[in-house]
Amino acid sequence: MSEMIKNRYMIVSRLGEGGMADVYLAMDTLLNREVAIKVLRGELSTDHVSLLRFKREANAASTLNHPNIVEIYDVGEEAGKHFIVMEVVRGRTLKQLISQRGAMEKEEALAIMKQLIAAVSEAHRKNIIHRDIKPQNVLIKDDGTVKITDFGIALAQDAMQLTQTDAVMGSVHYLAPECARGEAASNQSDVYSLGIVLYELLRGDVPFTGEAPVQIAIKHMREEIPSIREFNPTLPQSLENIILKATAKNKTLRYQSAKDMSDDLLTCLSAARAKEAKVVFIDDDSDGSTTVINQVSTAEPIAETKSIFATLSAALGISALVILIAFAIFTLFDQGSIENRYTNVPDLSGLNYAEAKLVLEEKGLAISNNVLYSLTEDIPAGKIITFSPIFGTQVEKGSLVTLTISEGIYFVVVEYAGKTLEEARALLLGTRITIRSENEPSLTVPPGTIIRQELLLAGDKLDPRRSYEIKLVVASYVEWIVPASIIGMRVDEASRMIEDLGLKVTLTQLSTEGLSEEELAEIEYNVVESISPGVGSLYIQYEDSSIILYYY
Repeated sequence: MSEMIKNRYMIVSRLGEGGMADVYLAMDTLLNREVAIKVLRGELSTDHVSLLRFKREANAASTLNHPNIVEIYDVGEEAGKHFIVMEVVRGRTLKQLISQRGAMEKEEALAIMKQLIAAVSEAHRKNIIHRDIKPQNVLIKDDGTVKITDFGIALAQDAMQLTQTDAVMGSVHYLAPECARGEAASNQSDVYSLGIVLYELLRGDVPFTGEAPVQIAIKHMREEIPSIREFNPTLPQSLENIILKATAKNKTLRYQSAKDMSDDLLTCLSAARAKEAKVVFIDDDSDGSTTVINQVSTAEPIAETKSIFATLSAALGISALVILIAFAIFTLFDQGSIENRYTNVPDLSGLNYAEAKLVLEEKGLAISNNVLYSLTEDIPAGKIITFSPIFGTQVEKGSLVTLTISEGIYFVVVEYAGKTLEEARALLLGTRITIRSENEPSLTVPPGTIIRQELLLAGDKLDPRRSYEIKLVVASYVEWIVPASIIGMRVDEASRMIEDLGLKVTLTQLSTEGLSEEELAEIEYNVVESISPGVGSLYIQYEDSSIILYYY
């Protein structure tokens, strides 16, 4: 495509690509600001479904105005290329942050979730269901601000489905059970995804994994969410209860809105909820009746009817007997099978992809398709930075390990003030940094020496593959053309004017000795009589030079 879009957006570099579009960094030449431009791939421009999804993203996101939602500036089409112009977010995805940091402290996880839920609540208020909430679609700015993006499969509640499979387009690790069954998405579907994201923040990994997407989807439909408190017993039960309420299999038992979930988060760490009991769902599907929530309180349990208690007791007794028999048979005939099912994650630090693949295969493990890439401060390109689960974790054979691989080492900007322009050029040789120099007269800094730098500051970490510009302000001599108007000015005014220009002044009083009475009568005292250098001369200020004002 051309480097200029709509005679306004100048393409600077490529930022990445998604399933349907390529993303570029560009400069809005009209407003003089950086923007990101998402351009639908050419081969999809003629596909009606893809084009409709792309337009849906533009329409959905452009109607939303919220500090935690990536802002849409412009939407358009040129030469068959459909594009969306949006704000540039400097930072990384939440998925990258989780991969690099692992499980987070509860306070940090809640701070992220509060912002994320605020954004989803705003979308729901505008009747827009996101349908693909996942850490990969959440951006974390360098200042900690959360920005949700990618409304590519978002659906207005009054909009038509694009295809029959459109209901299950969201990422399977965060997919609500009803969507996995092919049902239409709802606000509660987004709430389910939010619950999975909260679990991942606190655990450092998703609750369900599998070799194929269908296996993961089945687990979402049938298996209970693993207890987060078994992973970290220091977490309060009130926090686990929020995950349980958000990820209930029956959507009618979930929070009825994202705001309800947010309200619960605000108080979950309070002292009043310190002794909160675990939320329990009793799901009776035998007669198709609605599932009932039984939340055990810290007080005496609510008495159930005798018949229900007897029925439950009998059912639990039979279940326990079946489990005991199965366990005995399992122990008798396959004593060593459990040990054979599990292995420990090996240390992959510093290996490349191929080396890690061999090491994992020897352990019966595999690499997840979701390989992440990131720039680092000291790890060469192609080497593994982090991996999840971490080294030494016991996992079931066949499990997937997520790798974060170095894309290379940051270029770190240094301080160029005090160096010459030639020295700075030598230091930046071989980089993609363009130098824009500007002279500034100075009496304190030697000419040719850099006074300061702008646009890029010392300590900035840059992607060496991208193009940047740095402005270097270089000291120059102070120059002045002596004006005729200086003659006849009061000495103090002339001196102040010259010094304000950054020039040095020397005052020399002329002698009146030998002048006649007539000449003395014509003298104007304290007025510039003459100047050196003379009127019309070009004066260059050197360290030891000055302008001389002569007066009586």
